[in-house]
Amino acid sequence: MPLVPPATRSGPPQDTRPVVISGPSGVGKGTLFKMLFAAHPDVFTLSVSHTTRSPRGGEADGVDYHFVSMSDFESLIAQDAFVEHAKFGSNRYGTSKQTIADQTAKGKVVVLDIEMEGVKQIKKSGMDCRFVFVAPPAFEDLEKRLKGRGTETDESIEKRLSQAKLELEYAQTPGVHNRIIVNDDLGKAYQELEDYVYAPVA
Repeated sequence: MPLVPPATRSGPPQDTRPVVISGPSGVGKGTLFKMLFAAHPDVFTLSVSHTTRSPRGGEADGVDYHFVSMSDFESLIAQDAFVEHAKFGSNRYGTSKQTIADQTAKGKVVVLDIEMEGVKQIKKSGMDCRFVFVAPPAFEDLEKRLKGRGTETDESIEKRLSQAKLELEYAQTPGVHNRIIVNDDLGKAYQELEDYVYAPVA
């Protein structure tokens, strides 16, 4: 578990729109938003995605994912119930509009951990969100981090790196993200994320 940063602010931010956090695999975005949750446990919540895959050991329905059948998932697509959805391998994953609405109604600021195609879909959906991209200091740093994990095959790492190139190129598109945070120092990157999320509404 990452260190809990000192809570320099209390209560919810002025801007309570959902925060979409994206960035290439291995860049540390999960660590950053977990730090945000640890510092402000009653303010932020992670959007729980729907998936057609089976639960893994220790996973709970409604906590880790909403586990649904393929036919139920396709029915939700037909009802335009997802703000974004994607297929990975033989499984589908999606972020439900209702899940976001329910959490927002409870006064929570919803954080979405989304990959590039999902960001494009959310942009098209017209949902009013804030977009944060977490970038590595350099592409070589990302390569080192992924190889240093020692948990993946060379083929898997190559796949992630080619996807990372596409994501980094897309991040350069003007207006796509409200803030790009370079994660070269975890404490500094976290402070930047918190400062952005808590920035006063102009």
